[in-house]
Amino acid sequence: MAGTDEDAVAAADDALYVLTAVLLTPAQFPSVLGDDYPEACAALGLAPRADGYGLVLGQDGDGARWTVAIDDVSLVAVAIASWDCGMEYDLSPDERSVVTALPGWPLAVAVAAPGVPAPHDPGPEVSDGPPLSPPDTSTWGPAQRRLGADEIALQWAVWREQIDDDTFSTPGKGADATDRSPDDADRDTAPGHGGIRRVLAEARAYVDSPPPLGRVRSSFAPGDARTLRADGPGWSMVARTDDIAFVLLDEEPGEVLPVGRGPELPGLLQALDKLAVRPS
Repeated sequence: MAGTDEDAVAAADDALYVLTAVLLTPAQFPSVLGDDYPEACAALGLAPRADGYGLVLGQDGDGARWTVAIDDVSLVAVAIASWDCGMEYDLSPDERSVVTALPGWPLAVAVAAPGVPAPHDPGPEVSDGPPLSPPDTSTWGPAQRRLGADEIALQWAVWREQIDDDTFSTPGKGADATDRSPDDADRDTAPGHGGIRRVLAEARAYVDSPPPLGRVRSSFAPGDARTLRADGPGWSMVARTDDIAFVLLDEEPGEVLPVGRGPELPGLLQALDKLAVRPS
């Protein structure tokens, strides 16, 4: 069992009460953990397997937090899809699919298993190394910036309806991503904005020199469009291949900068979509 000792695996496997699960694959991973798939894996001390992992988060009989990484990605995908549809699904990974058991949780979990002590990190006698903990999102930084981009992707229509294409050239201040609301969404594409120019230049460079897996991801969108997510050092971009883009920057806390299509964005988005990884 790479990455943990046998006692840790045994402790995690002994009556693990599953609370939730997430995918850790090149196309789908908790973006709060990193700008790309290898970086997200590194945050957990895992090697970036080509097929990825399923992460099962739960508590043992003593209430200790454990994250179990398994190689049966399909099993976790089915469980997540069932839960999303409001259906019950008993996620019970086969022991042979367990790659490693890691102490702690890398993500915030708001629920707890009934009938066991409150969630806590396992003691050093059964864990190998410090326990995992969620990234700090209390202040603006890479983790919060990526979460802001996640929110825009999830609520694209709500954000987009606040943008009037005729006002892209009007100077203004960006919306606050930390508020999770588009009510004050920016009307400015910031065409002379240095950060925007840097993001577009780095995104164009991805076309000639493909970035690490997961830096550019493509997912479903209505019609024939795709939702694109691109990340880089200090920035995140969310776009629709048939529409505009939104950019978030580490150096501008809470700001959301819309980028109009103009003459260059459509071609860039099309090129990025061709190299993007997609959910299987």
